[in-house]
Amino acid sequence: MTTVDLRSDTVTQPTPAMREAMMAAPLGDDVFGDDPSVNALQDKVAALTGKEAALFMASGTQSNLCAMLAHCERGDEYIVGQNAHTYRYEGGGAAVLGSIQPQPLAQNAVGQMQLADIAAAIKPDDPHFARTRLLCLENTWNGHPMPAEYLDQATALAREHGLAVHLDGARVFNAAVAAGGDPFTALRGIVDRFDSVSVCFSKGLGAPVGSALCGSKELIRRALRWRKMLGGGLRQSGLLAAAAHHALDHHVQRLADDHALAQRLAQGLAGIDGLAVRSAQTNIVFVDVANGRGPDLLAHLAKDGVLATGLIGLRFVTHLDVDAAGIDRAISSTRAFFAQGATAASTRPTGSAVY
Repeated sequence: MTTVDLRSDTVTQPTPAMREAMMAAPLGDDVFGDDPSVNALQDKVAALTGKEAALFMASGTQSNLCAMLAHCERGDEYIVGQNAHTYRYEGGGAAVLGSIQPQPLAQNAVGQMQLADIAAAIKPDDPHFARTRLLCLENTWNGHPMPAEYLDQATALAREHGLAVHLDGARVFNAAVAAGGDPFTALRGIVDRFDSVSVCFSKGLGAPVGSALCGSKELIRRALRWRKMLGGGLRQSGLLAAAAHHALDHHVQRLADDHALAQRLAQGLAGIDGLAVRSAQTNIVFVDVANGRGPDLLAHLAKDGVLATGLIGLRFVTHLDVDAAGIDRAISSTRAFFAQGATAASTRPTGSAVY
């Protein structure tokens, strides 16, 4: 039985065409700056985001961390959502490695911090306080695209107070596709508001590894130093960069297919007694299961070859390795679970539901 893996869009396998691109990639030593495939990728993603420069990173966590370290100094502070990935799920790297204090703020159901809370959290220039230097936002947020009006207001507020703004754009291409029209135009519309953006290639775009940090030449120069200290000099990394380049050329438009599959799943689960669909705006579907039966449902699905996660509510993520038949199997298995009144206890699955 083929497994339907809906745990995350990070589980995708490189397509045959992507593997061919990787094998054909010209290589050099990226630490010396002469890997042509890495340089071509960095030039491409900088142009797509409208930034002066870009830097290939091993992961989104490394990219976000290098951004914070490049924007801030020891004793500085960044404002961030209480449940934001950069604060909650990246090991406290900015605090541990950069002595940068996070100031987490409450978020609403779609990931927004209240503007009044952001303003109140900005510290005066006084030696009693950490120096507030940076505002970090995230788009998409648990599958929700951030509204343009909110992005405008939050970034404008930050700049009024002299703060830089960074976007964790792990799934920013999903947000761009969800906006409709040309996704690359929509991408520019989103990231133009930010001083820096981290773009991930290993999620919906389907590359095996990698993210890029985009920003000014000076910011990227500082980030390069931090990347070296963090062990991010990857030598002949053009193999990986070629996969990301192929993804940008061939896998952006098709994100709409993932969104359609998420809607198919949400519609198929709608109306089940004991289960409520919470969100399904892009490629992530969250559901709430009544009476603490989430772990039992996950175990039941796993027996039917359907994998999901349950760390922050049941989460199903569509991607290029999932098709309509797989979604229909997930729906059928879920409906069978509730139809039979399954109550057997099971062990809660381990692993993060975040990425």
